[in-house]
Amino acid sequence: MTDTLTASTDITAAGAYALGDRSVNRMGYGAMQLAGPGVFGPPKDPDMARAVLREVVASGVNHIDTSDFYGPYVTNRLIAEALHPYPDELVIVTKVGARRGDDASWNPAQSPAELTGAVHDNLKNLKLEALDVVNLRVTGAVHEPSEASIEAQFTALAELQRQGLIRHLGLSNVTSTQVREARGIAEVVCVQNLYNVANRADDLLIDELAAAGIAYVPFFPLGGFAPLQSAELSAVAGDLGATPMQVALAWLLRRAPNMLLIPGTSSLAHLRENLAAAELALPAQALAQLDTIGAAASH
Repeated sequence: MTDTLTASTDITAAGAYALGDRSVNRMGYGAMQLAGPGVFGPPKDPDMARAVLREVVASGVNHIDTSDFYGPYVTNRLIAEALHPYPDELVIVTKVGARRGDDASWNPAQSPAELTGAVHDNLKNLKLEALDVVNLRVTGAVHEPSEASIEAQFTALAELQRQGLIRHLGLSNVTSTQVREARGIAEVVCVQNLYNVANRADDLLIDELAAAGIAYVPFFPLGGFAPLQSAELSAVAGDLGATPMQVALAWLLRRAPNMLLIPGTSSLAHLRENLAAAELALPAQALAQLDTIGAAASH
């Protein structure tokens, strides 16, 4: 798999899905890892970071996920340096709702004034007059949603949308209840939550969103800061001649039609490996083996 598919992967094999009024390839790219260690400060090799971004677009990816709190400001500036003026088909999704401290801490920034400032910062650093999609990142426990009301925050973003600064709105780190609350204020085009082959708490939400035509974008599709480790995942990968990470991505693509993937990497080789998952077929036996991972994790 790694040798035969990465040289000329056709990512359109994974299909496309609506993201607002645009259609994007389901295999996208997340820019978080382009920042320095701990997603803080500049990368060790900025030229390589820009090369990865150019390869992303050259490979047919037309959905890039980013945020001004990656760095902070680092990934958005790299995206602008490498890709501006942007191809017409490229959709850049950013998120607001947090800020970084000087000590690299992640801090809530949820007031209407802070959200408005963050939108203007994203516009400036991405060199855009309007942002394609802005996700409200709701703060709770680490990667676990709370049930707090998001009316004030989402209303503030909806006002910026009415002003023409944002085309579409989404949510991140939310519950089904919060999705319903937000949809009562403005249209929601995507939800970005923690989900992967070993973390499946959002199964019901994914199906609810699919029925509503809303994209679901799993963050940490490969486990995040602690990469997925599973004997079953490794066994399936060995049988298919693929890497465990390719299998994990292919499983997500099979999970639901509204699933959009944004695996991130700062390596050209890993980028090509990730994109190759678009062409990886998972037979029924492999899917049955992989389902045991989620079952074990839920007990």
